[in-house]
Amino acid sequence: MSTATLSSDALSQRLADSGLRSTPQREVIYDVLLKKRDHPTADEVFARVKSELPTISLATVYNCLETLVQCDLVRSVNFERGPTRYCPNLRPHAHFHDEQTGATHDIDLPSDLLDKVRSVLPRGYDAKSVEIIFRGKAKPAAH
Repeated sequence: MSTATLSSDALSQRLADSGLRSTPQREVIYDVLLKKRDHPTADEVFARVKSELPTISLATVYNCLETLVQCDLVRSVNFERGPTRYCPNLRPHAHFHDEQTGATHDIDLPSDLLDKVRSVLPRGYDAKSVEIIFRGKAKPAAH
C-alpha cells in the first residue's frame, strides 16, 4: 500500500475485499486510530469511542480492532506482557517503547536498512514482515 492511511471509501473497499462490510463501529474505531496516533490499547480505544457510540461494548471494540488487523488496515503491536496496541501506520517502520512513560513512537526506517535486515535470513526464506522494537527511556536533558 502506498499511503499510510485509507479514506472512508477505501476502508469500505478493503473490508469488502475481505468479505466484510463497513459498519459505524468499524468506521468510528478506525477514525479514532487515525486521529491520535499514539498506539492505544483496546481499553483506550473503547474510552475514546464511548462518547460517539455510547452503547458500544468492549467486546465489540476488540472484535472491530481484530477485523481491522486481519484486513491489514492497522497493525497490532505487542510489548512482552503488556496489552496489544494498535497502529494505523502501514508504512514499514519500527517502534520505540518508552519504558518509563509507556509511550510508543513510530520510527521511520530507510528502505536499504530493511533490505539489509532481510538479507540475513536463512537461505530460501523470505519475511512477509519485519518488526523492530526499541525499548528504553528518554535521555536526561543536557545542562
